[in-house]
Amino acid sequence: MTGNSLSDVRMQVMWNRLISVVEEQAVTLIRTAFSTSVRESGDLSAGVFNRGGKMIAQAVTGTPGHVNAMAEAVGHFINDIGPDNIFEGDVYITNDPWKGTGHLLDITMVTPSFRGGALVGFFACTAHVVDVGGRGFGPDANEVYEEGIFIPIMKFVERGTVNRDLVNILRHNVREADQVVGDIFSLAACNETGHRRLMDMMGEFGLADLEELADFVFDRSYNATLERIAALPKGSYDNVMRVDGYGSPVDLAVRIDVHDDHILADFDGTSGPSPLGINVPMIYSKAYACYGLKCALAPDIPNNHGSLAPFHFAAPKGCILNAQHPAPVAVRHVLGHFIPDAVLGAVHKMLPGRVPAEGSGALWNLHVSARPLQGAHAPADGGRRAEVLLFNSGGAGARASLDGLSATAFPSGVHSMSIEATEHVGPVIFWRKELRDGSGGAGQYRGGLGQVVEIGAAAGHEFHFNAMFDRIDHPARGRDGGHDGEPGSVTLDDGTRLASKGRQHVPADRRLILSLPGGGGFGAPDKRDPDAAARDEAFEYVASK
Repeated sequence: MTGNSLSDVRMQVMWNRLISVVEEQAVTLIRTAFSTSVRESGDLSAGVFNRGGKMIAQAVTGTPGHVNAMAEAVGHFINDIGPDNIFEGDVYITNDPWKGTGHLLDITMVTPSFRGGALVGFFACTAHVVDVGGRGFGPDANEVYEEGIFIPIMKFVERGTVNRDLVNILRHNVREADQVVGDIFSLAACNETGHRRLMDMMGEFGLADLEELADFVFDRSYNATLERIAALPKGSYDNVMRVDGYGSPVDLAVRIDVHDDHILADFDGTSGPSPLGINVPMIYSKAYACYGLKCALAPDIPNNHGSLAPFHFAAPKGCILNAQHPAPVAVRHVLGHFIPDAVLGAVHKMLPGRVPAEGSGALWNLHVSARPLQGAHAPADGGRRAEVLLFNSGGAGARASLDGLSATAFPSGVHSMSIEATEHVGPVIFWRKELRDGSGGAGQYRGGLGQVVEIGAAAGHEFHFNAMFDRIDHPARGRDGGHDGEPGSVTLDDGTRLASKGRQHVPADRRLILSLPGGGGFGAPDKRDPDAAARDEAFEYVASK
């Protein structure tokens, strides 16, 4: 074995150790978080960066939108704080949608890591908190100013001293103060855990800094990604996907240009901005565009600054995927989660038979504001006021050789909150949560099934909810002869149809029923294995045509 081989092996060992460092960083956040979105669903990200703010490693636990947006965000922190204003013991914070992860409900925190008095890197993490004030988590605002409190990039802790004024301001501007403030301290603790484990690692391997290891990771990842790109057929490939939007449909248009040393995803032709909160800042659009390309073309190459560098993104300034301040962006995930499927539609034209059919895409997030009834129907104990957040997933698209996954969050990757944990948070009752009959698109390979969720208020309570749902007017399309998945619907238990977006009321004597969309099928249904087709019919997996 040559000297270089020995060096490479040592670097690989340290790289693997660094992955365990950031995984423990993420686990700390999950174990200490107050919000169910973090501790139950894993709606977070965690990572370690070099001195220049380039991501070396990310935790596997977390969402692509958070991770890839965070990869860009750390550079904004360094620029805004200023290199000469970074001190040992500092912790920085923001929820700036344009410099963080796309909306005010995501808090991003960055902690500089020092060793022997010298800056060696940064730890960063992001989590979705339950409330930031304003209108709450919903799409009805007309400007970002209405959507909640905006925290510019600033110091949460300076040289070990917590900014109590900031904590006090936050506590008095959110509905669930204990949960939100608790989560912010959990984010700080998460980064501190990463720092401590990094110090252990650097001591064990005798490292003075991370730069040589970072260069090793970046070079290998970048070159491996270029090899994948070099093997692709050069040219341009386009796709247009239409989704419901809010009030009028939205077209997501993408053209993929494959060059020798990079791929450009250009969203020219995409619909213009919305007056309501479904707009997407570019940092979040880019995150999911890169994710879609990496999933299709280089899924096994570690996600870091080097492997992301060959993927470029462009969108016309002011279009709905490159929203400009002060556009409302609270539910930017609805369109953001469709970006990978839009990209994969173009990849399919380049590499037929490789990518799945369209899926339900966007999470069906549900934010419930539960309140006790007043007057004669008020609960004897006074009842509870609570903000309850839950994530639900429809069906994923069928793959080229496998059925689609049912009730699975692609591309976000988050878990669904458990019913028990959610009912513990506020006065709500789940009456039903089951796979939705006939929702998967038929095909040689069947689309994944959506689910049905039935929820009501506990005795003596009522609730409002912020709807932020899609795929009701424009279902997931099948591919190569596969049928479309079933569209979703939002109703009360008496059959009353409700809107797919916006704040609405559920009376105390009614229940809300969410019927989530299914994924599209792949290939002609008459090519399906007869035993699988018989099973579909017996279990009512696909709609009768």
